[in-house]
Order: sequence, then structure tokens, then C-alpha cells
Amino acid sequence: MGQSAEFGKFLKAMRSRLKPEDAGLPGTSGARRVPGLRREEIARLADVSTDYYTRLEQGRNIHPSRAVLDSVARALRLDSSEQAHMMDLLENCAESQRPPLQAQGVRPALRQLLGAVGDVPALVLGRRSDVLAGNRLAFLLFADFPAMPAGERNLTRWLMLEPFARELFRDWKAVAAEAVGALRVDVGRHPNDAQANQLVGELAVHSEHFRQWWAGHRVAAPSAGILRLRHPVVGDLELNFENLVLPDDPDQVLRVFSAKPGSPSADSLTLLGSFGAGETLGTPDTAPSIVTGGEPQTPAK
Repeated sequence: MGQSAEFGKFLKAMRSRLKPEDAGLPGTSGARRVPGLRREEIARLADVSTDYYTRLEQGRNIHPSRAVLDSVARALRLDSSEQAHMMDLLENCAESQRPPLQAQGVRPALRQLLGAVGDVPALVLGRRSDVLAGNRLAFLLFADFPAMPAGERNLTRWLMLEPFARELFRDWKAVAAEAVGALRVDVGRHPNDAQANQLVGELAVHSEHFRQWWAGHRVAAPSAGILRLRHPVVGDLELNFENLVLPDDPDQVLRVFSAKPGSPSADSLTLLGSFGAGETLGTPDTAPSIVTGGEPQTPAK
């Protein structure tokens, strides 16, 4: 019942963020005892009984029809990412029946591609935002992930716990909150990922921001965006990023960062690459090892 309970918690969190006026309901003259809409209001908007919706929030009815789920999603004003996450939580209830996760590996051809695009930073991110590979410029821009212990090569962990990350990202709170939202999506897809659960526990212990964002059940699945950085070597940069899902492994994303041609940020990237010209970090031969359940495994070349 662990994942069905998460399904219910997600519905409750989404309900609590709504105001009557958000859902087109008349406002009330007095203050509400709890934030958000009441269960009976969501039930009425979704055209289901209050008892039925209550059982959904309690995780007691985990076989609703797609039509009911679509109605509940509309009542809760879920966006496409939130609705997909809701479906993940429901479909992955029977986590004991799911096959064990396979080891994460990066194809040699993809490693070669990382080297070929060496004039722009690029990372390969796996489940729970593990840094599986990257090129030298990405590691110069962010952190030397290959030099870290295998269990610490995780982008969300680095964002939340590394003081340098707070200095590097000018919009650190927004970037970190989005990373937490992406981690929640991943946990919804893979509830039996012991390493993900361990990561959530570690971050909850060491980061108050993480505890607050995780409790809010925020969901994020960014495909592109803009990063504003203040790098200690080359100063301020504004970079675009694109997340490209790999067709042969939907759990892997190629994240590529670029600057507008001819911009000061493009010049700064070129300058950063020249500062690290004599270093070997981030080359395909020194890419991070893969961590699978316990001992790290070096990917085949």
C-alpha cells in the first residue's frame, strides 16, 4: 500500500493548494480551518461522490477508471506533468510485482558524441539524476563529478548539499526546487529504487529546503530552460539547456547547455574551455562509473 498511499498524499497536496476562486467556486466569508478546497468540493467538481473521492485520497480505492481520473485531474487543475505523475503513482502501486531495475550504462557511441560536442557543456543524466557521463566543459562549468565518490555523483544531491552550487546558480532556489520536482517524478516511476529512497532520506535529513519542497509534492519535468550562473572563473553566464530523452532508454537524458552565438556568455564558455585545456577531467576515459545498488561498475568501452 506504500505507493497507493503516495497517490492519496499527492491528491491531498494538490487539493490543498487550490483556492475556491481558482476552481470557479464562490468564496466563503470566514476563514477555512485547513488550506485548499474541501474533499466534497473536489468531488462535486469531478462529478463523483464524496465517499468515493475520500477513498481515493486514503489510498483505499486504487482501481478508478480513466474517465474518473481525468475528471479528478481537471478538478484539481493538474498540468500535463502532474497528471502523468498521478498516473505513475497509481500504476506503480504493486511495486513488489515490478522487475528489478537494470544497471545504468552509457553507450560508447554516446560517449563519443559527448566528446564531439566539446565546445558546449553536456551531461548524461540517469535515474534520480545520477550523472552517468559528461564532457570536460560540463565538469569545468559545474563540478568535477568523476572525482567524487561513486555514490555522490548525483546532480540533485550536489545542488542541495554543495555550498558552491548555491553560489554558482543565481536562481538557486528555483533550480533546486525544480530538481526536487524531477526527483519526485522519478520516484513515482520507480518506487522500488532503493537508491532513490536512500537519496530522499539523506536529503531530508540534511536540507530544510528539500524537506519543504518534498512535502509539497511538487512535480517538474522540464524539457528546456535558461540557467543564470555566476562562475568563479569566468563570471556571469546565461545559458540555454535542452533535455533530450534517449530513445533506447527513456530513463536517460542528454542535457546540453549552450549560449547565444556572439554573446558574452559564449565568449565566457570559450574562455572557460581554454582555462581547462590542460586538464583531463570530463573526458570519455574518465567519465563517472555507474552505481547499481551497491558497488560501482565501470561501463564497457
